[in-house]
Amino acid sequence: MSFMHTLKVAERDILRKIVRKVHMQHFPKEFKSDYETDKLIASIAPETVASLIKTGKDMKVDQL
Repeated sequence: MSFMHTLKVAERDILRKIVRKVHMQHFPKEFKSDYETDKLIASIAPETVASLIKTGKDMKVDQL
């Protein structure tokens, strides 16, 4: 079962920005949809996701 439903909308947006910038930089544009990004986020361990959210908030990724 995925933990994606437990994330707030703002947290999910931060994660999407980070994952697109870091993990999907070599993917073609058509694979950088919200659906594909969410699938990649769901495959990452929840502890790692919590760390990415904290880092994203600290680096003010949501304000880019």
